[in-house]
Amino acid sequence: MLATFLISQSPAQNWPGFRGPGGSGKPDAPTDVPLEWSESKNVKWKLELPGPGSSSPIVWGDRVFITAYSGYGDGSNGEIEQLTRHLLAVDKETGRVIWQSDIPISNPDSEDPFQGFINEHGYASHTPVTDGQKIYCFFGKGGVVAFDWEGNTVWRKEVGQLHSQKRWGSASSPVLVDGKLIVKAGDEARAVYAFDAASGKEIWKAEGSVLEQTYGTPAVHRVDDTRTDLIVASPGEIWGMNPETGKLRWLSETQILGNVSSSPVVEGDMMVIFGGFPRTMGAALKLGLTGDVSDSARIWENVDVKAYMTAPLFHEGLLYFIRDEGVACCADPVKGELLYEERISGASGQRGRGKPFYASPVLIQGHIVAVSRTAGTFIIEAKPEYKLVRVNKIEGDAGRFQGTPAVSGNRLFLRSETALYCIGQ
Repeated sequence: MLATFLISQSPAQNWPGFRGPGGSGKPDAPTDVPLEWSESKNVKWKLELPGPGSSSPIVWGDRVFITAYSGYGDGSNGEIEQLTRHLLAVDKETGRVIWQSDIPISNPDSEDPFQGFINEHGYASHTPVTDGQKIYCFFGKGGVVAFDWEGNTVWRKEVGQLHSQKRWGSASSPVLVDGKLIVKAGDEARAVYAFDAASGKEIWKAEGSVLEQTYGTPAVHRVDDTRTDLIVASPGEIWGMNPETGKLRWLSETQILGNVSSSPVVEGDMMVIFGGFPRTMGAALKLGLTGDVSDSARIWENVDVKAYMTAPLFHEGLLYFIRDEGVACCADPVKGELLYEERISGASGQRGRGKPFYASPVLIQGHIVAVSRTAGTFIIEAKPEYKLVRVNKIEGDAGRFQGTPAVSGNRLFLRSETALYCIGQ
């Protein structure tokens, strides 16, 4: 009865996975989330977390789910053998922890050491996903774990113990497609897996060496009532896969090389992808075709409309994005031309080696909500002319804000490395 009740909740109340419905960064319906907050204004509750993390909160019904890690790389003096990952279920209205499930490290020898860029994002960087019946977590070399609504482990699968040359770990979040859990284990296995969401049975595995340095989350494109494509971006290639079989329906070559840290974003019959290193680029493709679509699907590809890590969002026919170094941009997604490119005043404050922004923007009430790591959340009008409305900063939180926020009804859920916040009137 509980699962039936939860599934019946209004979709506008649910933010089931990374960047919400369809990975769009936009709620399904208008919201009443306030656009101004601080530690003393419009914070409904604050929950101290058991450790840091760069994953994003998700919401279903009356619950918020969030992952974290502790025991190693969290500021303690622990050894890697003590590394433990956590999934918390939190009451949406009160911030009370309903349950916490702890997942000890499965193979200490396989985990990447806390050095280099691992200390920028840590060991809980993959956002969970839910269908209202189970919560599915990908923990990199810790495997894939499915939990029931009471926090019990239903099934667990390993997906490889490999490392990339960089040893940066992984961050791709799982997605659900028609009863299948899709996991892109590029770092761990150079492969994309599909599991039966109910049982954990492996349905297919698609391998490719180009998946090694891919950190973004796959996208789903509903072509029509009979066809759904799974979109996976990798250096130099974009795959359009049949989620039932793992076979390629289409492939497009791109000039986005090196690594792909951003995630593809779909709007109608087009998609946009950013990435690449040392040259960062953007590309737009027409969707719904088959075969080698390297030429036929390309709408544009250039070095002007781009970001390295953060993903864009569509709004009223325009494309908005925040570059990692703190530049707000708006572009024509059809022409691939910038309408504005403005450095965000005050966005450069940071701690650590990485850029000022890790989180991708979300849309609230016609405004771009851009969460920086240490300088606050920047509220920008979603219009073709740049206008910074305000900066919301929660003083006293020493943790970096690296996860993309979740939106549910009249609430916004914002996580730092130390706490989870509920923003609302």
